[in-house]
Amino acid sequence: MPLFVEELTKSVLESGAPLVGIPTTLRDSLMARLDRLASVRRIAQIGAAIGREFPYGLLGSISGLTENELQGALRQLVASELVFQRGTPPDAVYAFKHALVQEAAHDSLLRSTRQQLHAQIAETLEAHSPELIDSQPELFALHYAEAGLIEKSVAFWAKAGHRSAALSGMVEAAAQFQKALDQLASLPDAPERQRQELELQSGLGAALLLVKGFAARETGHTYARARELWLQLGSPSEFFHVPWGQFFFHVNRCEFGVAQRLAEDLLSLSRQHNDTAGLVLGHTCSGRALMPVGRFASSRSHLEEALALYDPISHRSLLHQVGLDPEVVSRTNLGNVLFILGFPDQALASNRAAIIGARKLAHPPSLALSLGFGAILLSLVGDDAIFAKRLDELAGVVADHDFPLYRRGTGMVLRGWLTVKNGDVEEGIALLRGGLTDYRAIGQEAWIPYFISLHAAACKIDGQIEASMTLVNEALQTAGRTGERWFLSELNRLKGQLLLRQRHTETAEELYRKALSVAREQNAKLWELRAATSLAQLGLDQGRGTEARDLLAPVYGWFTEGFDTPDLKEAKALLDELG
Repeated sequence: MPLFVEELTKSVLESGAPLVGIPTTLRDSLMARLDRLASVRRIAQIGAAIGREFPYGLLGSISGLTENELQGALRQLVASELVFQRGTPPDAVYAFKHALVQEAAHDSLLRSTRQQLHAQIAETLEAHSPELIDSQPELFALHYAEAGLIEKSVAFWAKAGHRSAALSGMVEAAAQFQKALDQLASLPDAPERQRQELELQSGLGAALLLVKGFAARETGHTYARARELWLQLGSPSEFFHVPWGQFFFHVNRCEFGVAQRLAEDLLSLSRQHNDTAGLVLGHTCSGRALMPVGRFASSRSHLEEALALYDPISHRSLLHQVGLDPEVVSRTNLGNVLFILGFPDQALASNRAAIIGARKLAHPPSLALSLGFGAILLSLVGDDAIFAKRLDELAGVVADHDFPLYRRGTGMVLRGWLTVKNGDVEEGIALLRGGLTDYRAIGQEAWIPYFISLHAAACKIDGQIEASMTLVNEALQTAGRTGERWFLSELNRLKGQLLLRQRHTETAEELYRKALSVAREQNAKLWELRAATSLAQLGLDQGRGTEARDLLAPVYGWFTEGFDTPDLKEAKALLDELG
């Protein structure tokens, strides 16, 4: 280690010690050097307590030395080369040459002296640099923690966490909320301490949703503890974002019964308190819970109610409380629901509005969500040009933020599918497989049947029919296990297509009819159109043209005229062929 070699050499030169007297560790060597600088050791210790860098003015305020005494001591310290100087007093800033030098000087202080010194530094900063309270609250948190002033340390760590979250620094926010909780644990249990912990746990949970993922175990544990505290304190309405966060943990793990009860309880409590912010959260949760189980009309109703109630001024604080903008979340989910219900133009308009809103807020987590789930919508629509643009913008957003759900999981899966569609099937399949692995690794269950179906479709394009069939069966089994039914009609139709390739015509037709039945049961016009198109094509191939036309024409006629998607183009071309 170069620093150790340098320090040993200087120890020999300064002390003239024989070889046997040379310290055997770097720490011992540094301590010995500080001991030989006894006249300025106190200045080095004060500087070390301030930080790796320490300004002349703050050092002077704390040391109690005269200008001449302070400058003389600093000249000697700089001459020792343990500290470097930048600028000239009174504007000079000093820096330890290595973090280990600072650590050695700091550790040489007695504990009681060290605590007094840190308290003095924090109080001096508050008095002379009050602007730092808002811009660098973590600085005060560190000094008050070292001073043993736990209540003040907790308050400043909490302030730092909220500030980082507001700046979308979710990794930093999570670390700062955790440090506040670590400090808080040493205080005696009391209602006020419980309320502080509730605030910190809910803040940590909102950060972990993005840092670890919606369905990560750490996220679930944090929100479970927050809910326990919330219930102990009588379910205060200002913490309605706690059941919101717990809801998103469960819904992304496909625990739909628990998720729906949380949404319903949130709506009920919000109505009792006449709390519109709670109602916005509750309707958003309900809409999000009903979509994956195939209750699209009810999902749409809740999401539209959330948007009708949302006020961008009075509800603006929700953005920082829950970590995402509820309006963006509602519009994003509504886009997917509207498309399945058979309103493709409205669906894309809703998603565009979500993205525009997130951009206007300049809130990366909300923008990542709108782009990520908007890309899922576009993968369903089949507009590859816009799909590619959305994925590129998503990649740009997450490049500077560690959002594992969008950077590795969802983003990689969707990038894989686009790669397949662009002709590089081998690379696309590798991305699909890797993305699914990463997606599952963070606890996600939601959307997995759809992602598996993309992998299956890629294998089908590659001519791997058996592999594709295995994947479709896996997707169906997963949907059966979790109850995620929103894509069930399509999975049956896709399996029918594969069986038809293997000349199992009767079984394929049965699956097409099952797909049609599920779509009608869910009032999912898009799935109904696809199933009817597959059935009509099969009927045409078998010489049942009239039956095929009578089946397809009413479904096609339901859709808005003048809006083209690949589904509608395929249906129209088939109807033209049927005459």
